[in-house]
Amino acid sequence: MKRILLHYINSFSGLSKEVWWLALITLINRAGAMVIPFLSLYLTDNLHFSFEQVGWIMTSYGLGSFFGAWIGGKLSDRIGYYKVILGSLLLTGISFLIVQYFSDFWSICIGFFVLIAIADAARPAFFVALSAYSKPENKTRSLTFIRLAINLGFSAGPALGGIIITAIGYHGLFWVDGITCIIAGLVMIQTLHPKKARELDKEVVVENPVSAYQDSIYIIFLIALVLFGFIFVQYFSTIPLYYKEVHQLSEEKIGLLLALNGALIFFFEMPLIAYLEKTSVSKIGNVINGFILTGISFAFLLITPWTGILVIGMIMATLGEMVAFPFGNAFALDRAKKGKQGAYMGLYTMSFSLAHIFGHNSGMQLINYYGYNNSWIFMLVIALIGTFLLFLVKQKLNKEKITNQNIF
Repeated sequence: MKRILLHYINSFSGLSKEVWWLALITLINRAGAMVIPFLSLYLTDNLHFSFEQVGWIMTSYGLGSFFGAWIGGKLSDRIGYYKVILGSLLLTGISFLIVQYFSDFWSICIGFFVLIAIADAARPAFFVALSAYSKPENKTRSLTFIRLAINLGFSAGPALGGIIITAIGYHGLFWVDGITCIIAGLVMIQTLHPKKARELDKEVVVENPVSAYQDSIYIIFLIALVLFGFIFVQYFSTIPLYYKEVHQLSEEKIGLLLALNGALIFFFEMPLIAYLEKTSVSKIGNVINGFILTGISFAFLLITPWTGILVIGMIMATLGEMVAFPFGNAFALDRAKKGKQGAYMGLYTMSFSLAHIFGHNSGMQLINYYGYNNSWIFMLVIALIGTFLLFLVKQKLNKEKITNQNIF
């Protein structure tokens, strides 16, 4: 037991203090992110929207995320990551406090578009900041550490969110979300001011940067990520509805099941990534493995009506997430060295925004017209297509490596 504990502690060694502060800011922010996991339930139960209307609201959410990621990448290259992150945190907090008072369909669509656009403008900037605050050899672990903070927040958030809904209703979630975003911004002012922070990334960026839009390998990789995101976002829209409608789970139990995801990541992701980094499996190889595991999680939902399978499916999806996301992030950051980091990471973030645009709405329409089981079969097909594209990326990377070796 002592050996396992030491291995866990050692997986955090070597990370800069700036990364630790960034993780704390992320934890504070994400611990308050209670609205998002319960958004589909809030829209159906509290505001009484139909599945079709919820699908379009989720599309507005995704469009806002897409626009926010694009503008956030642009602004990160022009005014710097610090101003983008700080402005996003403070304005997101204010937006959460305002949007809770919207109730009709169009105001909800516009409100969530604006809110998530402001919130996701910070995502490319976070990646650029993380790159600046990390030594090259610590990039993947630093990314994993930030994800740990995110998921620790998401672990506490849904569990606490279910309790808040039961005690005082859905509007309490908006107040907690708004206040925690503002607190995260205030902590950032005190700890990561540009005059106090120091850049640790000494990797050389090329003088004539390659346009991210002309990097064919990166574009194929992003298309695969869109497909991965497409199936992954179901865990925040259609899957909670499946838990409630098919398995008759309460909001509190749904919150605890979603919290299992964050708890598993908190305890196992850092040691797992530290171990996988020492193996011969490439970053893309690990992304492929993660994609396959997440796809299999949907297959488990088709096997049996036993409620316990939901826990097994969540564990499988979490394993896929733990493997795919850190190495996918690390690959994107490595590739970003070919050009402007903000633009590259903006596109990376936009890939998940596209998943939000099409994933939530398509999932809602699928369960509305074809039922849950047929929807899970569709997700399995998407997983197979995405896995094929990642194998294609792997082949192209091998050819690129051989070409570069011949040049030098």
